[in-house]
Amino acid sequence: MKKILIFFINGYQKYVSTYLQAKNIHCKFYPSCSEYTKQAINKYGVVKGVILGIHRIFRCNPFSKGGYDPLK
Repeated sequence: MKKILIFFINGYQKYVSTYLQAKNIHCKFYPSCSEYTKQAINKYGVVKGVILGIHRIFRCNPFSKGGYDPLK
């Protein structure tokens, strides 16, 4: 399951994220939400990693300041 999720995240980063960046749409955080989720899955496993990723995505909104937010 872990490899499948990482595969889809890599696909998102390669195709969808690249397209969005060309349209000047960027993640407010560094590392990006997709990279953060990938790191969380690798470090904590699928369940906790996905939960942390979803929490991060909810924080990435128009009212958020963004900035540097590494995985802890």
